[in-house]
Parts: sequence; structure tokens; C-alpha cells
Amino acid sequence: MRDPAPDVPDAPSAPADVSAGEVPGRLPDAWRFCVGTGRFDLALRRDYQESLELVQREIGFRHIRGHGLLSDAVGVHRPYEYEGKRHVRHAFTYVDQVVDAYLDLGIKPFLELGFMPSGLASGDQTVFWWRGNITPPRSWQEWAALVRATVTHLVDRYGLDQVRTWPIEVWNEPNLKEFWLDADRDAYHRLYEVTANTVKDVDASLRVGGPAISPGSDEWLVRFAEFVADRSLPIDFVSRHAYTSGPARHVPFGVHQTLAPPSRLLEQFAMPRRQLRGGPLADLPVHITEFNSSYRPDNPIHDTAFHAAYLAPVLAAGGDHADSFSYWTFCDVFEETGVPTSLFHGGFGLLTHRQIKKPAYHLYAFMARMGEEILARGGDHLVTRDDAGRVTVLAWAPVDVTGGPPVDGHTVRLSVPLRSPSGSAFLLRSSVSEEKGNAWRAWCEMGRPASPRPRQLDALREAAEPVRSHRGLPVEDGIVRLDITLDRHEVTLLEITPVVDETPPWADRWDERRLLGLDASASGGVAAP
Repeated sequence: MRDPAPDVPDAPSAPADVSAGEVPGRLPDAWRFCVGTGRFDLALRRDYQESLELVQREIGFRHIRGHGLLSDAVGVHRPYEYEGKRHVRHAFTYVDQVVDAYLDLGIKPFLELGFMPSGLASGDQTVFWWRGNITPPRSWQEWAALVRATVTHLVDRYGLDQVRTWPIEVWNEPNLKEFWLDADRDAYHRLYEVTANTVKDVDASLRVGGPAISPGSDEWLVRFAEFVADRSLPIDFVSRHAYTSGPARHVPFGVHQTLAPPSRLLEQFAMPRRQLRGGPLADLPVHITEFNSSYRPDNPIHDTAFHAAYLAPVLAAGGDHADSFSYWTFCDVFEETGVPTSLFHGGFGLLTHRQIKKPAYHLYAFMARMGEEILARGGDHLVTRDDAGRVTVLAWAPVDVTGGPPVDGHTVRLSVPLRSPSGSAFLLRSSVSEEKGNAWRAWCEMGRPASPRPRQLDALREAAEPVRSHRGLPVEDGIVRLDITLDRHEVTLLEITPVVDETPPWADRWDERRLLGLDASASGGVAAP
């Protein structure tokens, strides 16, 4: 997950006068096709479930992907001895509880098959605080039986029509020695061959793919494609990850890292199609099954308004390059480096523990309120329209990853088409920035309490909400003209709705004096003394 950052940022976009309608088309759903999660068994916790319920209510991701489905804590692979012989029982007690909960919340699994159960592992090398085993199986036959039992159980319980909509990914980042013993390419190819064939043995319509590689070893995908083609192996999608942070500089309970500009994420999203062009896998869906700025779960950049502005152009344009790009992760219930030591700790999540919304959460919530039709898109804005004629504008301030002077007062000027028989429109604006909707900053101002008290949590939840404003706008010749000034690292959503004027004739001249009963002559009444 390492991709050193360059020294030069994207050039900040100048104030623009953009007429909507320049980039017609549909807004792809790639940005919310999938979201990442901490290890599989964390889904049994109340805090996790409450966080996912909130995320699904306000954002509505389609799939969820995380590590550890086959790790010991989930208890699927259960070897035992009976009458002097070794047997294996496959148990799905926790699997059923987690998947049932996911489906109840309207989200489907994006299954990642890993890590190796200790009773099947060929070695004791592990990754993470919770010790996911990264070694190949000591018996390929027993691994195939585990995969077959797991997939068959899911089909039997949830139905083939349901499970065939769940992508099945083989392992995680095998190109890194931290995740696959010695990053052995040949051993991974064998793992993929055995696994993919076993999945298809259960049912040919199930979707399987890989290799889920991290940035920095892109030749892996080319070699993987050659192997799959040469062996005529089943494959329904290809996957990789994308991060833009440099090497970690450690401090107690955290790290700091340089960042590449956000355009580097889009370049990584586009790389699989570029590498596979003209080959037998060229037309397969591409899933970016993890992405973020930093690959570390303890980098404070994740908690900031900067991060929301950094990610905004990625969400706006990522669907041009990949069929999905999965934010890593939806909440901070996550323990790769251990149990977090404070509420804000630089976790990957859109939400902290106890459902405090970070600025990046609101970026996703704003995207969920966008329309389906793209009217315009630029370096600092996305304009859409829904079927009811409501126009939405997502605008963001530029970020500078080199630490230059922050940009205040960035302006976006747009001319937006709007059909309004009344000649007027209603504008609702929601914003997060360094000063608005920024719970991390409020937490810092509180003195960074490691375990906030109930009243502090309430205050943080209120501070986390976007600042909202509203006003009426004229519609002139079918156009609404917008002059949007953005604060430092601001991300803002403008929702513009045609006004249907239902004002009764006796109310169209209301003003403050009439409301106070001080002008009685127009209504025929008597003013109060």
C-alpha cells in the first residue's frame, strides 16, 4: 500500500465561469458500489452495527468488504480428532449473524476469501494486531473444501440469485510480503486457480476475481492476467487498491506522511484498464476494492476537513476509470494496529466510534443527494439534475499537499439551467470546512479528550453537522447564476429547486409591520394597542 508522494501538487483551479450542460451523461454509481470495513467479526459489535445503520440510512452503500472471513475469530474452519482420525467441521454461526445483519441494512457482502485458518496454515506468520495468518494452506485439497463449504452454505442460506450478486475476491494484497508469505507470485497464482475453480464448481454464475494488489507492484496484474489466460481460468473481474501516501513517520500512537495530489488516485483507478488493454481480460469490470489517501489507520489526515476536500474530485470523477472504488473504511471500529487510544486517532473511518461524523462522511452524504444526470463537471465542481428537476451542485476548495498557503475565498461561478414557471428558485446550501461541520477541530478545542463524556459527545455530534443556509434566487431566461465562495478546505452542496408559488393573495404583501399587527388598514382589522 505504499506509493511515495511527489513534491508538486495539482494546480489550484482558478475561478471559473462554467455553463452547465458541457458534460452530459449519467453519474456512475461506482462511488458507493462498495465500502470497506474492519475485520469480519467486528460486525458483531453494537458500535459497529449502529455506525453501519447510520451510514446506510444517509449514504446507502451497495456492498461491504473486509478482511478475516476465514480467520480463526470467525470460527469457520474447525479441525478435530475423532476415533484417531483428523476431521474438519465447517461452522457458520458468526458468518450467518454478520451477513443477516448486512442484508437487513440493505448492504451485500463483497466477499474476500482470507486469511488462512491456523488449523490449515503452512506457517505461523501473521499480520496485524489480531494476527491474520498470511501463509498458503498446507493442504490445497482442504483449502478447496473450505472454500466449497463456505460458498455452498451461503448459496443454501441466501439463495443463488442473491449470492451471484456478491463478488468473491481471492485474498488481499498478495504482492506484499506483509499479506502473503514472501509475496510469492507463483503461490498466489496456485491459490487463485484452486479457489476460482472451486467457486465455479459450486455454480458457474458466481462471480470471482482478483488479485487485489496494492500500489507499487503493477507488473503483478500483467503477470496475473497472463497466468489466467494461459490456464483458461475463470475470472469475472479484476481488482486492485489505491493509496497516495508516502512512507510513515511514526510518533506515539500515530504517523505523519506526505501525500500525492488527488489526481494520483484517479491515475491508479485507471491503471488496470490501461494495463489490460488489448488482452483477454480487457473487458472485465475493474473494482478498486480499497482506496484512501493514507494506508495507515492512525494518520490524523483522515479526520480533517482537508481530507474531504482532497477526496471530492476523486468521488466526482472516479467512475470514469473503474466500475467501483471502495472507501477504506466506513467507521473507526477497526483494530489492525490495536485498540484505538482515543476517539479521534486518525482512523480510516467516515465515522469515529460512537458515530461522530467526520468531514469526509458529509462528502459521501452530499454525493448521496446528487441527481443522476450530469450537467457539468470541472476541477472544483460537479453539477447534476434529478428526474424532478432539482439541480445539485457539489463544489470544493482546492488543496495543496506541499503545505503551501491554504486557499481562502476560492470562487466557483456557474450558470445552471433550471425550469421554473414561477421565475424563482429555492437554494439550500450545506457546508463543511475548517470552521463548519468539523468535529475533529471541535474535539481539539475541547482539549482532545480521549474518552469524551456524554455531554461532550453530544456537543461533538452537533459540531459535526454541516452549516446550512438558504435563500431565494431569480431564474432568468431559464438560468440560475451562482457565485460560490468557499472557505478553506470547504466542501459544499447546493440544492436548487424550482419554486411553485402557492402564496395566497392576502399574504403576498406580508412584511414585518403586518406580522406585528401594526398596519391594520390593508386587512380591515384594528391594530393592537
